[in-house]
Amino acid sequence: MAKSLKGLRKPGGIPASDLSPLVVGLRNPGPDYEGTRHNFGYEVVARVLERAGAELGRGPSRVRARLARVGTGEDQVIYSVPTTYMNESGRAVRSLLDYFRLSADDLLVVHDDIDLSFGRLKIQVAGGSGGHNGIRSIESALSTNQFSRLKLGVGRPPGEMDPALFVLRQFSKAERDEVASIIEDAAGIVEQWPSDRARAQEMAALRGRSRPA
Repeated sequence: MAKSLKGLRKPGGIPASDLSPLVVGLRNPGPDYEGTRHNFGYEVVARVLERAGAELGRGPSRVRARLARVGTGEDQVIYSVPTTYMNESGRAVRSLLDYFRLSADDLLVVHDDIDLSFGRLKIQVAGGSGGHNGIRSIESALSTNQFSRLKLGVGRPPGEMDPALFVLRQFSKAERDEVASIIEDAAGIVEQWPSDRARAQEMAALRGRSRPA
C-alpha cells in the first residue's frame, strides 16, 4: 500500500503546503503519441514553459519524470511530465511528491477529459477518475483523490468507437485549428493557479461557457 502523504514536511519543519506547487501534464512518451488527445495535458505544460523561457530537463534519478522550475523563492513553481506511460502516471507523481516533500494539496494535474465537450475547461478538486487511466493511477498511488485537476475537454468518441482508441488518436483537422487557442487559454489558467486558485477556477469556467457540457 502506498504510504500516506499526510504530515510530509520539508527540512526545518516547514509544512509541505509552504513549498513550491507542482503542476503535472499527463502524456504517453514517445513520437507515436505526439499530437494525440491523451497528450493534451503535456502540450499545455509545454506551452507554459515556452512562455516562461524554460525547458524540461532530467529529474533526479529516483524521480520518474522530466521537470523544470519557474520563478524564485515563494513564487517558484515546479512543472513536470512523467516519463512513464499514462497508466503508470501514479508512480511518477508519487516520486515527485516524495522527493520534493509535497502533499496532494500542492498538486495540479492537467489532463484530457472525454466527458467535457471539445474546448471546455474545468478545474476540479477531488472527484472520480472518470475512467481516465492516468488519474486512476495517481489516485491509487497517492491513496487519495484530494488533488486539483485541470480538465481539458476533448469530447466523446464518435459512434461506438472505443474511448481508449479515441484518446490515442490525433485531433481532427477541424479540431486542430482550435487546439492552439485552447492551449493558450489553459496555459493562462495554469499560470494563475499557484497564486489564486479561485481565479483560475473562474477562468476555466468562463472558457467555452456557451458550449454544451
